[in-house]
Amino acid sequence: MTYDLRRLRLHGVITRIPKTHRYQLTDFGRRAALFSTRSYARLIRPGFTLVIPDTVPGDAVLRRSFQQLERAMDTWCAAAKLAA
Repeated sequence: MTYDLRRLRLHGVITRIPKTHRYQLTDFGRRAALFSTRSYARLIRPGFTLVIPDTVPGDAVLRRSFQQLERAMDTWCAAAKLAA
């Protein structure tokens, strides 16, 4: 863990809180995390759906639930005027 924390700190992703054993994200770290999650959601996940055939039938209850959740999140983000 020490190695990983040191690498993150040296790359400017986290900073150590003085006189503690705690760390916090830097502005760059937050932007990097947002970029990673957004690129996964918009590039990698849709790309996998093109490459890997559906293993779950289209009418599966779990798939419908996730689609409903995603629509609700999109509606909330649009109402809160968050960037897409």
